[in-house]
Amino acid sequence: MPQTLPQETISHQDFSKSLHKSIEIKNHKFSTEEIVERVFAYGIMPQLVKEIILDQSTAEIVITAEEQKLVFEEVLQQLGIDTNQKLVTWLERQCMTKAQLEIRAQRSLKLKKFKQQMLGSKVNSTFWEQKTKLDRVIYSLIRLKDFCTAQELYFRIKDGENSFDEIAKEYSQGIESETGGLTGPVELGSIHPSLVKILTSIDPGEIQAPSVIGEWIVLVRLEKFLPVKLDLATEQRLIDESFNKWLEETVAQEMLKIKAVI
Repeated sequence: MPQTLPQETISHQDFSKSLHKSIEIKNHKFSTEEIVERVFAYGIMPQLVKEIILDQSTAEIVITAEEQKLVFEEVLQQLGIDTNQKLVTWLERQCMTKAQLEIRAQRSLKLKKFKQQMLGSKVNSTFWEQKTKLDRVIYSLIRLKDFCTAQELYFRIKDGENSFDEIAKEYSQGIESETGGLTGPVELGSIHPSLVKILTSIDPGEIQAPSVIGEWIVLVRLEKFLPVKLDLATEQRLIDESFNKWLEETVAQEMLKIKAVI
């Protein structure tokens, strides 16, 4: 991950400052210490730490006045708010001000810009590193327990005595029997490695002789190979996945620091 990502830490003191006043809920006042204790007890702390890290990460990102206006309008549309009265009602229910909602709306755009700024230059190399997992295939599959039966069915399909679809519906012992064996499109990264090896070694329309994968004897035919392209959707996915991995690791590190001082 880029070494330019923010490295600020979240101390117990910083967290406590934001809770210096007691909070009253159903006639019971909760002190700062009680709130911190309950945040941990309810499992809320990791989410709180995550949100603080996101705020720190996007603090220096600048968005124009026009961008602020557009992103706020998008949020209102997503919330189904199309009148000022609806906005007032929603804000009252959420105990928020319009300014706070505007900040929340701007935050998503700032985060998008931050991720692009920090990770956009690495997308191409990340793409080629992961391409073999992102490529998709459509294939037909028959799963059996008996090798001799699988061998017999293989030759029946090869000789044209029966179609793959017919055999799959009648003999396959997996859910693919409902589709005549047809499976996909599916990414190679989500398929059993042994099956990936078969699918990447045969041509479309070719059926592989019976093979053992785990507890199954399988017959496999590659229908279509669909190589992934580095389009905008794939680029955004790779950026999001890289960022989420960094964020998860950073939250874990900060949680250890917080636990050490509480």
